[in-house]
Amino acid sequence: MSRPDDEFLQLSGLQHFAFCRRQWALIHIERLWAENVRTVEGDLMHARAHNEALRERRGDTLIVRGLPVFSRTLGVSGKCDVMEFHLDPNGVTLAGESGTWQPFPVEYKRGAPKAHQADELQLCAQAMCLEEMLCCEIPCGALYYGETRRRTPVSFTPELRETVRTFCAEMHALFWRGHTPKVRPKKGCAACSLKELCLPGLQKRDSVSDYLRRAREESVCESF
Repeated sequence: MSRPDDEFLQLSGLQHFAFCRRQWALIHIERLWAENVRTVEGDLMHARAHNEALRERRGDTLIVRGLPVFSRTLGVSGKCDVMEFHLDPNGVTLAGESGTWQPFPVEYKRGAPKAHQADELQLCAQAMCLEEMLCCEIPCGALYYGETRRRTPVSFTPELRETVRTFCAEMHALFWRGHTPKVRPKKGCAACSLKELCLPGLQKRDSVSDYLRRAREESVCESF
């Protein structure tokens, strides 16, 4: 399925969606946002990584920052933090550059590697966008984490790619409906910048109908 430009969603939202569907909906459907230390540090790191004026050559590697990418198939668009192009006889041609080049996306994250795959899915989506744009294959990339100051290699497996497709389809379905899912509070909620807006703890409380039903039952019991 090919989506028109005006239906594109933010590629970066895939990370939010993979971490918490409610968080994604609050940000991308309800347009809510709140800052905390983690978001500010992440913004500063991405501001440096997205400096499009920093384009450089290091031997057989061309480094481009803030590269815009999109996919009509996935219906997403965004920017890559850092895109490395390595000189490769099996690569693709680039405007203004001689030779052929193999793309290698690098995404910058402020923290450390996580147990879930939210970061890997975002990076894989970037690669899938560029594959569609350049008609090429990108087998792998890397995540750079600020805490460890090291790269974590990521292989774009068929399973990871299928999850990207599935999540993007689900994002479009929720966005079209304007639906914000409920969430079960979890450990990660405490670190979320939207916790005061989301109020996950309130979702544990009984509904009005449950409260009235219990009150009627208690009233009946007391009458005996």
